Amino acid sequence: MARRGGTMSEAMKMELAKELGFYDTVQREGWGGITTRDAGNMVKRAIEIAERALAQQGTDRS
Repeated sequence: MARRGGTMSEAMKMELAKELGFYDTVQREGWGGITTRDAGNMVKRAIEIAERALAQQGTDRS
């Protein structure tokens, strides 16, 4: 099965890894070195950020 390209930029992933505390692991081992829990937390945080940005856009238009 081929992997799809992600929609999250590498810079965004690195910022989230720093925020969530596993940046050192990514630096040492690459993205394959993080746990599935860390990956899930990263996606959850990215969704929270996107939802907040969308909500802010909605209030900016009012």
